[in-house]
Amino acid sequence: MSGSGLLLVASDGSPISRVGGINGDPVDASNLPLHVRQAFLAIEDRRFYSHFGIDPRGIARAEWHNIRAGHVVEGGSTITQQYAKFTFLNDDRTVGRKLRELMLAPWIELWLSKNEILSRYLSTAYFGSGAYGITSAARRYFDRRPQDLTLDQAALLAGLVKAPSRLAPTNDLAAAQARARTVMTAMADAGFITRTEAAATPHLHLREGHDKATEGSYFADWVIGAQPDHPKSGTLKTTLDPVLQNRANAAIARAALGAAQVALIAMRPDGTVVAMVGGRNYQASSFNRAIRANRQSGSTFKLFVYLAALRGGARTDDIVDDLPLDVGGWRPTNADGQYRGPISLRDAFAVSSNVAAVRIGEGVGRDKVIAMARELGVTSPLPDSPSLSLGAGTMTLMELTSAYAAVARGAYPVKPHGIPIPPDSPRQFDRQREWEPMLDMLWQAANIGTGRMAALSQPTFGKTGTTQDNRDGFFIGFAGDLVVGVWVGRDDNRPVPGLSGGKLPAAIWHDFMGGAPIHPLPRAGDHPTLPDIIDPLLSRAGAALDEDGPYRPEGPYRDEGDDPRYDSENDPNR
Repeated sequence: MSGSGLLLVASDGSPISRVGGINGDPVDASNLPLHVRQAFLAIEDRRFYSHFGIDPRGIARAEWHNIRAGHVVEGGSTITQQYAKFTFLNDDRTVGRKLRELMLAPWIELWLSKNEILSRYLSTAYFGSGAYGITSAARRYFDRRPQDLTLDQAALLAGLVKAPSRLAPTNDLAAAQARARTVMTAMADAGFITRTEAAATPHLHLREGHDKATEGSYFADWVIGAQPDHPKSGTLKTTLDPVLQNRANAAIARAALGAAQVALIAMRPDGTVVAMVGGRNYQASSFNRAIRANRQSGSTFKLFVYLAALRGGARTDDIVDDLPLDVGGWRPTNADGQYRGPISLRDAFAVSSNVAAVRIGEGVGRDKVIAMARELGVTSPLPDSPSLSLGAGTMTLMELTSAYAAVARGAYPVKPHGIPIPPDSPRQFDRQREWEPMLDMLWQAANIGTGRMAALSQPTFGKTGTTQDNRDGFFIGFAGDLVVGVWVGRDDNRPVPGLSGGKLPAAIWHDFMGGAPIHPLPRAGDHPTLPDIIDPLLSRAGAALDEDGPYRPEGPYRDEGDDPRYDSENDPNR
């Protein structure tokens, strides 16, 4: 098998995706079984051995069928013309390209024998899933040589040439089988096989070869896009973890998404991306919502607000008023309409109080909040208005997840990467003033606050977010050495009834993380491992639940703290 293109492999060496496809070894058509050659001749060029590169009868027949159908349903190109297009031209559907094809075909017929033309055609045709040439295709779909193809396998491959990406059996086996039956009918019409053989249903069972790399994936597209100087051929090892990627795919498949879309990113605290889902179905839409969709972040943005306050000297036990607020005529409200009066920062974060977040953000200064977001890697534009604290600015799921990874790591910024990179030297959070208090609040939010549906049997840290009118739902958090962000919403930004960060996104997060291989964080500089500080947090939180503390909620915290009546269009300071 001759190599062509770039093969991306996972961290364990298994193939992920191929960029540029793979060329199989060239074949001599005269050495192939007769039924293999006849399958291609029957469906593509029945008069191949009698024309001079152009088949006027075939062109006339195709035009007649197209006129009757009212659109293009059949082409009149000969195998020689197709070979000319593969080798010298492109796929543009223009009159100029067609004329050049018609001019080249007779010239090719003068210089090459019919067997040489058919051999080169079979050696260069595209068969989908990155397979160029019949040798590559036979190995890709059936793990065998082209000399060993059965009748129905040959019919399937011959049928792929018309629309290889759409008909590839790895994409749509039923469509590929239906096309194979069409080829077998054409073979019977040409007298190559009997009607009985043509009527037999192909018993096609894919047996994919060792090189199972697909033509693309959300993760592969991101890696290639982030590496403009990537090698054009060979093998590129990535950071993808196949076990975690399979878990992500399965969690998405089990989610009751309805008409909504979804994205998921899983990374290590140092930014090593181990799984990525950019949408419900890559074949239906290759748009990567994990890295390209800019959405309002809702209450997940409060991470930056509270970190800025902690850096300014605030403490988790400090009191903030959870009471109605007016900022220059703009009145943020809490989603549930409840105002709890004076509460601690810890509890305000857990219940995701909007008015408290705005008070804290305005008190510490928007410039400090924006600066904190920038230090943690957010590059998207952020509004200089009171609504900043409620996540009115748009950013990507990748930016948000990387920021939460910085807290898990205890150091910032975190640079997400899909290929191994040398260790960096990040800036450490102040352990006592910033890191431990933020972990305290993230634990509270994820275990007894709005994110409790995500809580695992091991220490869980995270935050929910829901934007105006339930357009977006987020849960971003971490446990051990795995940081995961989940987004649910619609591409058209329409509301999703009942959506909130603490429900479906948190449930997907929990489904993915439950049973996933999670390991304790290694020591980072002077920072202890998370288990070193978790026990005191759990003891304090447990005491707060069992005894009267500074604030005890009436019943469970309600999800979500984002104001459904908030609209950035009505913000006078936006």
